[in-house]
Amino acid sequence: MAYTVRELSRRTFADFEILAEQQGSCWCIFYQRAKPAGRGLSPAEQRRINRRDKAAFVREGRSHAILVYDGRTPVGWCQYGPADELPRIDAGRGYHKVGRPTGRERLWRITCFFVDRKHRGKGIATIALEAALRSIEKRGGGIVEAFPVVSERMAAVPEWRWFGTPSMFRKHGFERVAALGTSGVLMRKRIPPGGSRATGSSAAERSGTARPGRGR
Repeated sequence: MAYTVRELSRRTFADFEILAEQQGSCWCIFYQRAKPAGRGLSPAEQRRINRRDKAAFVREGRSHAILVYDGRTPVGWCQYGPADELPRIDAGRGYHKVGRPTGRERLWRITCFFVDRKHRGKGIATIALEAALRSIEKRGGGIVEAFPVVSERMAAVPEWRWFGTPSMFRKHGFERVAALGTSGVLMRKRIPPGGSRATGSSAAERSGTARPGRGR
């Protein structure tokens, strides 16, 4: 089966909507806000506000993600971006104790994965991760952070695996930095600027099962 990948953009936002409506009311915007948008809102109101704000971030070029397609059907995504685009991480008690890495290299974050139920267990998250790492490399590289779940209770529920798993990041060169409470860990990887192929050739690239696609 051939999968394609595309960047989230104004042209692909409608495809993102298809998946976001399955995912719930979050619209993958939680980590893009430094503080909650508001309390006491109904799920419908949360969904409306989150969709509005996500669309605005995408129009302004302040929201990054990889969309994975089966043919023309969107089947999953991976959200990534510069650290300042995903500031909610900094507010976490566990992360606050560790702090951002020192140095002048740009800091990136990979925060969320979502895969359509019918396509789970087919490597979609890995394809999205590899595409996100290639995109970061092309954009100049830097330090990439990930926050996978280690809690067995949470990992047993697919909907709680939005951070990914430690094993998938280890396979792509990430190293454990610190625990983030009892449910997750902080992992980091350095990616040199594009041209070095620091991310390595992916299984999808070698087999030809994933390739960049064009927006609609």
